[in-house]
Amino acid sequence: MPVPFPAPARPAPSVVSPAPVIVHWAGEALELLPDRALWWPAQAVLFVADVHLGKAATFRALGQPVPAGTTAANLSRLDALLAARPVRHLVVLGDLLHAAQAHNASLLAQLAHWRTRHADLAITLVRGNHDDRAGDPPAHLGIAVVGEPWLLGPFACCHEPQAHATHFVLAGHVHPACWLQGPGRDRLRLPCFTQQGRGAVLPAFGEFTGGWTVDAADGLARYAVGGGGVWPLP
Repeated sequence: MPVPFPAPARPAPSVVSPAPVIVHWAGEALELLPDRALWWPAQAVLFVADVHLGKAATFRALGQPVPAGTTAANLSRLDALLAARPVRHLVVLGDLLHAAQAHNASLLAQLAHWRTRHADLAITLVRGNHDDRAGDPPAHLGIAVVGEPWLLGPFACCHEPQAHATHFVLAGHVHPACWLQGPGRDRLRLPCFTQQGRGAVLPAFGEFTGGWTVDAADGLARYAVGGGGVWPLP
């Protein structure tokens, strides 16, 4: 039997990681990350919004045929972010859990196992509207739960976008997204960061979330997230 020639080895593809977009808000340098998170290197704080753990399980409990595995995917993405940076404090800008159905044994076991891998990490949850309905995470997870606005340095950490008299607001809640228009009437909808005046809104971190389209407007900065990068829009 003839021996087949081995296939030639293919060179590993060259992957260039796009540099994060650096913004200066409230006199601080912050990084907009492709994983829909905000990094404050001076204080080693990572911000995310609208994780919505248990959302898919909630829909399945209502008889909706949606995929499983989103909780594991969200926690894995958090693992990667924490491994890549010297994060000391994780701040969740609302909606960590989606609904009361998220308080099930499987999801809480996954969350507890994740927490043991990051036992030294300080975590603060700014309570959002879904957290109100879901209830606070179990105390043994060591997550501090606070109301909005919660002040941290020059920032007012909120769930819902709002004005603050003295601090720059960081918020979530609306899951901002934007449309990109290409040649041949191509359109692409991407999550985005937005900033206007003394406030900014983060895109939803969760894998199974919708989005609210934010159109271009005077004084509004939009930063689309896609293709492994963050892209300032004109």
